Amino acid sequence: MSELSDEDERILSYLRERAKGGERYFRSKNIADAIDLTAKQVGARLPRLAEHSEDVDIEKWSRARSTTWRVTPE
Repeated sequence: MSELSDEDERILSYLRERAKGGERYFRSKNIADAIDLTAKQVGARLPRLAEHSEDVDIEKWSRARSTTWRVTPE
């Protein structure tokens, strides 16, 4: 993946750590709250990160009230 922004790095770091600990499903709002971004900022970056991340698999899982993302270590 080409250059990652600071926000991208923070999102990936958070997801790597949580997925390693066994957590698998995330909502943009929860990620945003944990790393001091907005849900909109996180939600806008996750599809691109899903295509380019090499160490975690990020998959759009469901969209009820908000999008849920399934994250697994690769």
